[in-house]
Amino acid sequence: MAKTQKIKGVIGILTGGGDVPGLNPAIRAVTIRAKREGYKVIGLKRGWGGLVAMKRDTKADNSECYEELTEIIVNRAGRTGGTFLHSSRTKASKIPKANVPDHLKDKYNDEINDLTPEVLKNLDFLGIDYLIPIGGDDTLSYAVRLYQEGVKIVAIPKTMDNDVPGTDYCIGFSTCVTRTISMTNILRTSAGSHERLLVLEVFGRYAGYTAMLPTMAGAANRCVIPEHKFDIERLAELLVDDRYKNPSKYSVVLVSEGAMFKGGEMTFLDNEKDMFGHAKLGGIGELVGAKLREKSAQFNKGKSINVINQKLGYLVRGGDPDAIDSIVPMAYGNLALDLILKNLHGRMVVVKNGRYDNVPVDIVTSTTKTVNVERFYNVDRLRPFYKSFEMNPLFIMTSDF
Repeated sequence: MAKTQKIKGVIGILTGGGDVPGLNPAIRAVTIRAKREGYKVIGLKRGWGGLVAMKRDTKADNSECYEELTEIIVNRAGRTGGTFLHSSRTKASKIPKANVPDHLKDKYNDEINDLTPEVLKNLDFLGIDYLIPIGGDDTLSYAVRLYQEGVKIVAIPKTMDNDVPGTDYCIGFSTCVTRTISMTNILRTSAGSHERLLVLEVFGRYAGYTAMLPTMAGAANRCVIPEHKFDIERLAELLVDDRYKNPSKYSVVLVSEGAMFKGGEMTFLDNEKDMFGHAKLGGIGELVGAKLREKSAQFNKGKSINVINQKLGYLVRGGDPDAIDSIVPMAYGNLALDLILKNLHGRMVVVKNGRYDNVPVDIVTSTTKTVNVERFYNVDRLRPFYKSFEMNPLFIMTSDF
């Protein structure tokens, strides 16, 4: 009679927040290493949403909330973009009354409800010994809460904005920068053909890395970022001059979605907010384009210059991961297992000073990570600057921590 191998424990894994290329490779790395080390792996669906919605009943159909992962399942998705576990911006400690699952409505009927007690019970019901959340600062801030409640957390940082504190690199950033450069180059032909200003809005709510790195790499003439409120007349002056000097008579500016005019605030699409309290950003690129068309005349002998305006949006977060976002998630997944095998938790795996490492997970809630304007951004020229690249990280302008 064949012997059944006794499992060492159960590992839960989830992906929260926005999708990025590199999530599936991370899930694959965790699962394959964990299975080979003797662990069972449960994929929790829709971020924290699966742990909120599930029922603690062995007869209940919880297939929409979680599934046991196997090598066959993760190998099928491991080379692709997005997350096959799906994602959401659910924050279990702030569930609106309308979003409380039907089977919990009698118990939780406030306008905003903290369902953390249910999440903790659900983790126990599933027998999860270690939880690996993959996400940005919002997803991981709730992971810190669970760690404080006694859950064994090993976190993996993910966000194309690259603004999770404590790490040089977050999954999704490289592909975002690669796509931004590529798409900017595609749109150059139209801008040059019509001798226009090219305005591209990119992601970046609080941090301007996704605008800074492509600009530093030569994709754009100028960029405006959340960390510095910009003067639209100065931007117009610079872009008109850039256009004049260009033999093809065009110039390019990258606009972070969180960028703000001098004296203004962030631009929002509507008043609706997600569970983390974030209103949906959008429209700053169009506003900048309209203002540039208006202001350009005073720097172009009284004649306005037309604008091509494009929001890159989900085009930079969809599709397959690039090389870095295939390699780093593989390493992060294995680093997470290294910690679990040592019974270490309350940690986040990171790249620090060019090497893989780990830091306390509560760094996510104890500090912020934004572009160091004084060191890396020329506020007069509205573009990146540097004094020396020697001993800087791979992506140059990672905040010190």
